[in-house]
Amino acid sequence: MNTLILTQRKARNIALLLVLVALFLMGFLTSCKDDDGPLTPSARELAFEKLSGDWDLGNGAGRIEVDGTDVSANYPGFTLSFTDGGYTTTNGADLFNASGSWQWTDEDAKMLSLDDGKEVTITLLNENRFTFTFSHAGGSSANGINTSNGMEGSYTISVVK
Repeated sequence: MNTLILTQRKARNIALLLVLVALFLMGFLTSCKDDDGPLTPSARELAFEKLSGDWDLGNGAGRIEVDGTDVSANYPGFTLSFTDGGYTTTNGADLFNASGSWQWTDEDAKMLSLDDGKEVTITLLNENRFTFTFSHAGGSSANGINTSNGMEGSYTISVVK
């Protein structure tokens, strides 16, 4: 009879131990659950991956137009580089400061604003081509120096990497 009682106690202890182990595992596994799901990059993050880096006119592959007329010859050696929140240009004449800051103005990453107040609309952005538009008042450069290159009008700039 003592053997039967010991066997029943062992069985009960083993069952209790299994229940405790199961409860511990359930608690552990649910506490590690990622309720947010996988992180998906935002439109801004995806666009910046493409935007960052150095852009230029690429020996005729890109162009600068004002009101539909090609004025690329007025900007020889034009380059534009983007970093997170900053930009630099070479030979941007009165269109751009030599360097400055920028920020997204919409969640879809189709518009950005430069520190000189210029509102830029992105019409095409991929790994090797960036096309954007903006309006320019002409007359003086973004840094206040009078120049003859800039013409008033609607600009479309297409650059390549």
